[in-house]
Amino acid sequence: MEAALYGPGGFYVRPGGPGPAGHFRTSVHASPLFAGAVARLLLRVDAELGRPAELDLVDVGAGRGELLTGVLGALAPEVAARVRAYAVERAPAPAGLDPRIRWVAEPPAGTRGLLFANEWLDNVPLDVAEDGRYVLVDREGTESRGGPLEAADREWLERWWPGERGRAEIGRPRDEAWAAAVASVERGLAVAVDYAHTREARPPYGTLTGFREGREVPPVPDGGADVTAHVALDACAGAGAVLLSQREALGVLGVSGGRPPLGLASVDPVAYVRGLAAAGEAAELTARGGLGDFGWLVQPVGLAAWPG
Repeated sequence: MEAALYGPGGFYVRPGGPGPAGHFRTSVHASPLFAGAVARLLLRVDAELGRPAELDLVDVGAGRGELLTGVLGALAPEVAARVRAYAVERAPAPAGLDPRIRWVAEPPAGTRGLLFANEWLDNVPLDVAEDGRYVLVDREGTESRGGPLEAADREWLERWWPGERGRAEIGRPRDEAWAAAVASVERGLAVAVDYAHTREARPPYGTLTGFREGREVPPVPDGGADVTAHVALDACAGAGAVLLSQREALGVLGVSGGRPPLGLASVDPVAYVRGLAAAGEAAELTARGGLGDFGWLVQPVGLAAWPG
């Protein structure tokens, strides 16, 4: 998985091409309402920090910088002028990137502001286990039985994926990656958004899959497709963290699928049509059985807990 995604010619690091947006649709691509909600969350953090002269916004797994561009555009100019925006990516910076965005390989130390990771942890490589042994796979997707689990992986499964439930995806690397990201925040809020599951409802056969050009495909690690698995966000959560659904989180941040009042159609038809479009986009972002079921892991660092 590491080689397929991030090795030479890997899915996420090859230069050129459409980037992740050309293969799958995230909340960022679904509607600018998502960037607007993140902008409002950043304003909450800004207020908690006392509106400092410099406010950090760190996007981990930034793709082509779409979320940062949207957030900067949603902020008032005087606020955007104070924001230090960092795109954390292993791929090269795209052409035409907003010059206000710093392109970096890892989260900057000492962040004071908001660290946001939208659909990043699902692409942190992990191992798959079955019957107490690793599952191996070659570049053609053919599986074979590997060696016995190392002690640290076995202990993680006993705590976070217990019982005889067929396959299991060992989320320990995601826990460690998220802990490192949170450790880079000096004061502020760290948020991870991803499709997720909890200890009480782990999928018995796992979730490992692939995506290519908008379609789900077998998770063949040949570098030609995304290889991804849902995240055990409850295992990643540190002290004081809050877990909630995207539907709940966006509701707090002012994203609603409510239709505009019908009377607006006769008073201001253009505003009514815009309102209908926004309601449709909000409905997609918060839909049960879809994006609304994504998990939000909100980790405060020296700030009040969510919603604050």
